[in-house]
Amino acid sequence: MSGFRDGRLAALKARIAAMEAGGRTGFGVLPFEAGEIDACLPGGGLPLGQWHEFVGVGMEVETGACPAAFAALAAAPLARRGEAVWILRRDDLFAPGLAGLGFPAERLIQVCARDEDEALAVAEDALSTVGVCAVFAEVETVDLTAGRRLQLACEKRGATGFVIRRRPYGGTGVREAGSAAATRWKITPAPSQPGAGEFGLGPPRWRAELERCRGGRTGAWLLEAADAYTWEAEHGPHPLRLVAELGDRQLAPAQPFRLSA
Repeated sequence: MSGFRDGRLAALKARIAAMEAGGRTGFGVLPFEAGEIDACLPGGGLPLGQWHEFVGVGMEVETGACPAAFAALAAAPLARRGEAVWILRRDDLFAPGLAGLGFPAERLIQVCARDEDEALAVAEDALSTVGVCAVFAEVETVDLTAGRRLQLACEKRGATGFVIRRRPYGGTGVREAGSAAATRWKITPAPSQPGAGEFGLGPPRWRAELERCRGGRTGAWLLEAADAYTWEAEHGPHPLRLVAELGDRQLAPAQPFRLSA
């Protein structure tokens, strides 16, 4: 319990510091309910009324599976307040899978865009639409001009954007560009761990690196999906659960295996 109290205290201190600094998020924040993470974010949570960027590595650049799952769970509490729009470049989003993780798929509207320009244009329109609280957009890159347009669209009605960087038809990787995103996250898969006395696979886990954060600090954590049915019944505190804080961003080198005499 002491760790939980310390985490909540750290998040409260972060919010007070943001208020004292005069940093108003305007539309509030969406806390992770984990002090180690919320303390790195301005105001003690993911800023609403702005857009956030999620990227993967390796094959995730093409499939976007891990960044998409993580972004969906990060936005799940927000999606319960209104409609959510998901803009795809390939018609491969599996809504039942999102529902199994705890995302309210009944509030999801899917739009398949023909190209990058159309995807960004639809995202702007969706962010400006009454009743829409969260917009997910799968795009390859967002330059500074497109990023500013997305931000202006977010500020019209306070909707929050979740940009999933993806090359849906393969390639060497996602092109880097200057970004106007409020936060940038790199999401990679991590081995699951069954609970005590359980067998088989445990809940999905992700290594989440907060690479950039306007007005906040970077960090790296190991998180897992909370039990979807429990979260559905309790509506909280958050469908993403902190497993551990990662102090070193590089994996420890493998130790050589030696046979004992």
